[in-house]
Amino acid sequence: MPNDLLPAIAAFARVAHHASFTRAARELGVSPSALSQSVRALEAKLGVRLLDRSTRRVGVTEIGQRFLEEARAGLGAIERAVDTVNDAREAPAGVLRLNLPKAVADIVVVPHLADFARAYPDVTVEMHCENRFIDLVAMGFDAGFRLGESLANDVVAVPIGPPQRVATFASPAYIAVHGAPATPADLLRHRCACIRLDHDRSVERWEYAIDGRIVEVEARPAIISNDGDLLLATAREGLGVCCHLEGVVAADLASGTLVPVLTDYWPTFGAFHLYYPSRVHMPRKLRVFIDFLRQRHAT
Repeated sequence: MPNDLLPAIAAFARVAHHASFTRAARELGVSPSALSQSVRALEAKLGVRLLDRSTRRVGVTEIGQRFLEEARAGLGAIERAVDTVNDAREAPAGVLRLNLPKAVADIVVVPHLADFARAYPDVTVEMHCENRFIDLVAMGFDAGFRLGESLANDVVAVPIGPPQRVATFASPAYIAVHGAPATPADLLRHRCACIRLDHDRSVERWEYAIDGRIVEVEARPAIISNDGDLLLATAREGLGVCCHLEGVVAADLASGTLVPVLTDYWPTFGAFHLYYPSRVHMPRKLRVFIDFLRQRHAT
């Protein structure tokens, strides 16, 4: 096989994965024009058209798809060989950029961050906290965290920790004045602290487990924010009923600062998942981070 054929095949695989020369070039650290030239040279040597190109999209031809399916096994074997070498080489280092909601950071990452830093002092963890979904590759992130139900099918996802329950609560002062809701339908008669979703600007409806299924329930917003910590602070001040992940408010519930309500209806969702765009070119700093968190949350 000619020496330049293997890099060109790997480049073609990344363009096919992203359906974009621009995104693949950003991941590989080359220019889109250089990447396009490499794929065109591969097509010329093979004597077939692997990609259909237009001004709006890049698609894989039928013969290109067949070629890609055969080539993936070899590329995967090479990746595993490189990983073996990397694992035996120097300690992982560099900036590990993560995109995640702050609640996930509080529950999953921050409690173990000091131990990770001691184990891998040359890895800098950068956390960008937001609730909206983004293109990890386009925005330069190594990985992200979300609930498993919210993930797209084209990412590699690793479950971290146990299933997550969503709690409903209020302060003792609020309950003393307004009472506690007995059923989710009662929320329409209460003051509620609700979050505004970043991706479509709607006010999130609350979800409850009713008759064995998850049901969306309308709450009556008295306070609205896109910041969960701010809403939690208003609940502590007695301004209304609020929802949040149980792990975030566990200390408040244990101390009595907040009082659980509607506990028979609290829904349980899947575990948080760490996800990343593909198995190709996984940096070692990300691999050790995944292994570390999975071990910490194994129980």
